[in-house]
Amino acid sequence: MTAAPPHRPTDSAPPAPQAPGRRARRRHLRRTGAVLALGTALFAAGALGLAPDRADPPTGGRRAPAASSEDTAQRRIEALRQQIRRTGKNPRAWAELGLEYVQQAKTTADPAYYPKAGKSLRRSLDLQPRDNFTAEVGLGALAAGRHEFRDALRWARRATRTNPANAAARGVLGDAYTQLGRYRESFQAVQKMVDLQPGTPSLARASYTWELRGETDRARALMRRALKAASDPGDTAFARYHLAGLALRSGAPSTALREANAGLRSVPDNPDLLEVRARARTALGRPAAAVDDFEQAIAHVPQPAYVIALGELQQARGHLGKARRQYALYRAQERLLQQAGVRDDAEAVLFEADHGDADRAVGLGRRAVHSRPFLASHDAYAWALHRAGRDREALSHAEQALRLGTRSALYLYHRGMIHHALGDHAAARTDLRAALRTDPHFHPLHAPAARRTLTRIGAEA
Repeated sequence: MTAAPPHRPTDSAPPAPQAPGRRARRRHLRRTGAVLALGTALFAAGALGLAPDRADPPTGGRRAPAASSEDTAQRRIEALRQQIRRTGKNPRAWAELGLEYVQQAKTTADPAYYPKAGKSLRRSLDLQPRDNFTAEVGLGALAAGRHEFRDALRWARRATRTNPANAAARGVLGDAYTQLGRYRESFQAVQKMVDLQPGTPSLARASYTWELRGETDRARALMRRALKAASDPGDTAFARYHLAGLALRSGAPSTALREANAGLRSVPDNPDLLEVRARARTALGRPAAAVDDFEQAIAHVPQPAYVIALGELQQARGHLGKARRQYALYRAQERLLQQAGVRDDAEAVLFEADHGDADRAVGLGRRAVHSRPFLASHDAYAWALHRAGRDREALSHAEQALRLGTRSALYLYHRGMIHHALGDHAAARTDLRAALRTDPHFHPLHAPAARRTLTRIGAEA
């Protein structure tokens, strides 16, 4: 089954054969795969930066409305604790407990779960140092959640050696390669994941690999297949979320709104779907409804990306006091993440560049590109350099961000503004027009700035 692109995309992808004979070999690890498959979905918008940055991509599908989902997770955690108390030295139970903590950190945006996850997974590995696939893939997912992608790559490689037939490990491997800018290897890992288990998690990753290459039609088709493969309401909501995001990033907010509403019918109050519906409503000129959706999403799960997005919407509406409160909340969240060992990412760089100190943003961006040389890191560093008045340096990183052909209105806007600062009005005009053509409402503050700049360039021409 060819789903992920080769290093250079071809004009057609052959039909998709199944790989049925491997399931029996993976049966004893089925639960591990289910826990990780969506929980480590770093391709979600926030994580990878194609939507207003993601990230750290929404980071996973949710199986039920937020409250009941958290209750279910807490029951699983308590059951594993009881099992550990009864059985003593049980490496499998410790590893599964660690996986639950990793997932909870992602779905609740509570970084306090990361140290708990690390302790549990390390305990499992102490009890069973060799052939401990569950702990190995869990440590890979934990490292990825903390944005330590070189460690994630090391653990994912080890997990694939322990169990080459497990799809979840290939997902962590592909995510790590993507974030490290090793796209050929990432696409190969995703293709292998699809071959092993062509379900919602693998098809969604394959969709993202095509979106990175600017092949949005292929990306959309694969995400439709991910939706068709969904086996429960949580997977359905997950796929609907990404279909809505694809529509938004292609300048189709009405389609995005329909996808979000369809997902919310499956899983009411899902915070990711509320967030993407808020962005669709913003683009459709319904800011009051968008604010309501953002506030509901934050009440369920205070993801930093939601908080920034609400603050920027309030700023665009002229509600500066409300915007400042959201920005203060974001800074408090970032401090908690740092205390839990989570590294700053492109989201933090862009926030500092737009709402903080440009020189600090440059320092954050430099570290981000060094530790996580993904497209979003290059874009954020370019923008930080631009804000600091270092546009010649900025341009090379803006070019890096777009080198795969990604159709990102935000990346194009950033490069266009850098060209404008350098006095290259023709290149600026090309990029800014392309940004607005890709998504006329890509950002509540920057899309209007792009229009103003185009008007000014026209007057200067």
